[in-house]
Amino acid sequence: MIQKTALITGITGQDGAYLAQILLEKDYNVIGLTRGYQTDNLRGLSYLGIKEKIKLVACDLLDISQIIKILQQVEPSEVYNLAAQSSVSLSFQQPIGTFQFNTISVFNLLEAIKLVDKAIRFYQASSSEMYGRVNNLPITEMSILHPLSPYAISKVAAHFTCIHYRESYGLHISCGVLFNHESYLRQNTFFVKKIIQDSIKIHRNQLDVLKVGNIDIKRDFGYAPKYVEAMYLMLQQRDPSDYLICSGQTISLREIIYYIFDKLDIPHDLCQIDNSLYRPAEILDMFGDNTKAKSTLGWKYDLNIYQTLDLLLSEELKNQ
Repeated sequence: MIQKTALITGITGQDGAYLAQILLEKDYNVIGLTRGYQTDNLRGLSYLGIKEKIKLVACDLLDISQIIKILQQVEPSEVYNLAAQSSVSLSFQQPIGTFQFNTISVFNLLEAIKLVDKAIRFYQASSSEMYGRVNNLPITEMSILHPLSPYAISKVAAHFTCIHYRESYGLHISCGVLFNHESYLRQNTFFVKKIIQDSIKIHRNQLDVLKVGNIDIKRDFGYAPKYVEAMYLMLQQRDPSDYLICSGQTISLREIIYYIFDKLDIPHDLCQIDNSLYRPAEILDMFGDNTKAKSTLGWKYDLNIYQTLDLLLSEELKNQ
């Protein structure tokens, strides 16, 4: 059997590391595109014990000539695009840069595939943030998109770019619309990771209070290592399509905080609202329907949100 080669952009992020682990277990040759060896954090790959098994290649995704050259050299059968400016908060501060990178990089990748080898299968990391102001819950693949942040707007543009190339040029492109998904490898700036880390500091008398913004909004949370399995499954299907990857459950950020506080015996009044942390626009509630992913892909997911929080807290404490 000929060994398959997979190309992963954003391989140093949470999802990229877990995806690389899955592909290596399935005997893929894994190539990771990075912005540069000196600027990327390889902690996740090292943590999973796979850094030495992956070939890293520096590439500027805004330069299509670099992408074309790499595709010609490594001849991948699958490309997973996980690279993005993925911070919603930062996108309000840097809207133009966020939109430019999150859209032009996708155009360049797809145009390069169209020019080099149309048989390459492509996965695009879309986002639940695209749905924004939702009229009906749960969200399905047919729900209307109403983005509420520059990040979400950029993801909508990239999402429809993928649909355009799939329908116009017959490329095998699948978009995974992932809802919030967390793990120990999540960057410290993301909400649940920050909550857990700061709560542990409060428990150890290293921090006085937890300062937060609007915590009465609700989200659909899941466990990242399981969500990433769906990415691989999408590119193994005969026909490309788009799928919601979610838990199908919703929980307020306040409930998450109080659950972690209770686990660590922290009084609830040590959670303090800071109005400066509010965003200009916010999604009040969202949760998705994962029926299509489970029935078509055979994706299995049965963790509830509290089981996910237990896993996250346990791994964080273990690695302190």
